[in-house]
Amino acid sequence: MSVSDPPDIIPVPKPRLRYSRGVGVGQPSSSERNGPLPCPDVTAGTQTKSEVETDIKHEVSVDDSSRQLRSISAPPDPPHVKASCSETRPWPDSIPISTSSSPDAARAAEAVSSDDCPVIPDLLRNDHHDSDNDSLTDQVTEGRTEICPNGGIHQVPKSQDVQNKPDRFNKPRAATIRVSRKKQTLSGPRQKAEASHSECAVAQSSWLDVWRGRKHNVLWASLDGHVMSMWKKRTDKFTEYMFHATSITNIREQDQGRFSIHLQKKHFEFMAHSEAVRERWLMSLYATRGREPISAPKQHGPLIMKDPRKKVYTAIRGYSLWIYSSKEDFTVGLGMMCVSMNIASVKATGRHSFSLITPYRTFNFSADSAKETAAWLESLNEVIRSALSYSEVALRLWLSPCNKVCADCGAANPEWASVNLLVVICEACAGAHRSMGSNRSKVRGLKLDNKVWTEPLIQLFVLYGNKAASSVWGHSIPPTEQIGPDVSPDQRLEFILAKYRKGLYRKAHPLAANQKLLDQRLREVVCGANVEETLSLLCSGARVSCSATDPELHSAISEAENAGQVLQTELLRHNEFVEAPDFEQTRHSEEQIEELHGKLDEERFLFSQENESAACDVLDLTEVISVFDCSAGETHEFEALSLTDSVICRANGRDALLSHMLHIMKIVLAGAVVEEDLLGVCAVSRASIRWGAALQCADVWCTLQDRDMSIHTKHGSTDTVTLDSQTRCHLQRSENCILLEFPDRTLHMQFELERSCVRWHELVQRALRSTTDGPQRSGSVPCSIDRCISHITQYGLKVEGLYRRCGVVPQISKLVDALSVSPRGALLETDELSILDISGALKQILRQSFELIPNTHRPRWLKAAVLSDEKQRLQTYRKLLKQLPPDNRVTLAALCGHLHIVQMHSQQNRMTAHNLAVIFVVTLFQELAMNPALVQLTKELILRHSEIFMVSLHTHNKPSLP
Repeated sequence: MSVSDPPDIIPVPKPRLRYSRGVGVGQPSSSERNGPLPCPDVTAGTQTKSEVETDIKHEVSVDDSSRQLRSISAPPDPPHVKASCSETRPWPDSIPISTSSSPDAARAAEAVSSDDCPVIPDLLRNDHHDSDNDSLTDQVTEGRTEICPNGGIHQVPKSQDVQNKPDRFNKPRAATIRVSRKKQTLSGPRQKAEASHSECAVAQSSWLDVWRGRKHNVLWASLDGHVMSMWKKRTDKFTEYMFHATSITNIREQDQGRFSIHLQKKHFEFMAHSEAVRERWLMSLYATRGREPISAPKQHGPLIMKDPRKKVYTAIRGYSLWIYSSKEDFTVGLGMMCVSMNIASVKATGRHSFSLITPYRTFNFSADSAKETAAWLESLNEVIRSALSYSEVALRLWLSPCNKVCADCGAANPEWASVNLLVVICEACAGAHRSMGSNRSKVRGLKLDNKVWTEPLIQLFVLYGNKAASSVWGHSIPPTEQIGPDVSPDQRLEFILAKYRKGLYRKAHPLAANQKLLDQRLREVVCGANVEETLSLLCSGARVSCSATDPELHSAISEAENAGQVLQTELLRHNEFVEAPDFEQTRHSEEQIEELHGKLDEERFLFSQENESAACDVLDLTEVISVFDCSAGETHEFEALSLTDSVICRANGRDALLSHMLHIMKIVLAGAVVEEDLLGVCAVSRASIRWGAALQCADVWCTLQDRDMSIHTKHGSTDTVTLDSQTRCHLQRSENCILLEFPDRTLHMQFELERSCVRWHELVQRALRSTTDGPQRSGSVPCSIDRCISHITQYGLKVEGLYRRCGVVPQISKLVDALSVSPRGALLETDELSILDISGALKQILRQSFELIPNTHRPRWLKAAVLSDEKQRLQTYRKLLKQLPPDNRVTLAALCGHLHIVQMHSQQNRMTAHNLAVIFVVTLFQELAMNPALVQLTKELILRHSEIFMVSLHTHNKPSLP
């Protein structure tokens, strides 16, 4: 047979398992020798046998020889009819069989038909090959080949020969914690869009538990009538898997919300959280029959993709670049992701490499030769040019990848812009912007209004544009409310009004509640190059022209012009006569409380209605903005807040609760602290913070541990302040702000949610009540010791050699006398030498005033220190702590907690936990201090302070049962 006359069917190798067992087309299997068995009954999708034809076409090119284009027709009738095995909803129902008598043709016919027959998940799960080997994932074990009445070939797996053998299915991972979720349900455009969206028989989307071989994941799946796509998060722009509807060869219904989709030699198993969701998916999948096949690739071939580095197979189809894991996946039509070329640009980065730049991600590829690289560059540029014929202004604005999609709906190649809001938008969204009036949004065309497009304005859009504006106006858009390009005009208008007129999704400036400070900050910021904060101030209602209210003040435009800030001046001029926004301070919503089961999955929290059922929703942990430990007595629970959800998690034991809470805290803080430092933390929140009268704000993460509040900046630095009896706390509920007044400074903390603000105020007040000087039922720290610890924590954590370097002896003696007479009235300086004197006074007070660990208790501590089992050793420490007098126990806890904070700053002060243990072991154990086991014990008291002392104190203070 010549190359010009390709065979009707290209042979496909059989699974090796069949050959190893000696079962082939010419040799009957054991089941055939025992006689034919009836075909199993399944729920069919048609009342009558649907007429479906598959036309397998092949091209002459070797690379394209395996590509198959199917044209499918005759959509099915309603489901729920029983049928024989010839009607088990194969995709398609019948396949033309070659009449060639050659063995190769016969083997090819059998190989093709085997893809159209149901595959028992139990068999796949028992496959002993590696799960990553995709080519072996969907092999069919020994069985018989049967010709069904419609002329098709049906492969009956061996397991079906045993009629009474129950199927075993993959199960989702069991839940690990109970969850009560308060979900905000907003009556926004997205809800209406989803209501109409669900009425379409083809379009479908939901969370599904997905198995590919042995690999299990929970993915957000969607079907648009042509392509089925699966994402790890709803906000992701690129998929984990995707395939065209015409690549499907078979769909199989199962019970318990399950169904499977087969793509020739590969298949996916799915599990929905309810039967209703599964039925909608099946209806949508069958409704895709008869769709146009995917377009033939203009160019395809292997490439190496960096970040992470891996070999992939790529193909240009239409105006998109499809990326496949392998050529085999390309053959069956299973892609990893698809990059739309109308929002991308390409450039060469080396002789053998090039980059594909999109608003959401930059893909770096390399080819085997310079010739292949040049061919890819030419093809990609040709595809991009064929969709672009725009003005110079549009092309320049699109140099910023974020400007290549509409800021509101995500449509590609937007040709309009709002010059005062600094957003590039599509024509449909431009109409909605015009309806708000020119006093809200000044809409200009990228091709029509050439005069308005000055060089500074173009630079504003190129450097900032959609990226900066979206971070302000669209800071907290829930994924369920974000509109797409295909929404109705009413839904589009409602979303844009909610976004820009009501400000429901904006990130308010920390000074938004004070108009005077807002205007003052604007005049300060425009003198520099911080355009992002200027945009945030304008979004929050800062007035550009305020000279009318106070003629002595210069306007913000004058300040920017005097400072030579051209871009700031341009932005202010376009906002000079814009009406001040009238934002809604609250979002009208209904609160729904759901009782669910939860389990953690890396950066996600999976929710299910039953313990081992499929996930019904997923919370992205990177969206969490607050975590609070709400445990009390025998109740173990914590609360996690996002901008739209409130999740309360309950566990039966403290350890189970801490494992979940610490996991979320680590994700939230993104590596700012290690896990050991999170033990004992009762609150974590994102906040905007400013000091005293300064108007400059910083976005930080705050943690509260006992009486120590740590502030973590985005640059990686950490500052710790101690809440003592001199600290005052004030709640400004209207601004979601609390003020912390220290003797030397005032701290403003503004939170994104009222719930976070109120909760922090309660916890801070509780911490302050525990610092009173009066006697306490559970013991108290002597005022002199508490004063020294607080002062050193606030001013001396970065002093090199703290506690190791000695102060001036006469000065130390004076401090000890002053602290013994008037602990709160003694004058303590903040310079480095004074800090060393105060640290020396603290050590002297601890040694001379009283014994932290009485002499009679020390032998028991020594026995505990030499225990080899860590768990037993820590448990013994807790028991010994309970035996100490209340004042000793609380003072020891305060000292070790303070030393724990000191060692956290060891990079600056050079005082590690070991160094501190060597110094303070003498204070604690005196004559036994030379024992190495006690040095290690002191080190453990410092490093594992929260784990030892917090549990001990909590248990000791528990009320006794009657």
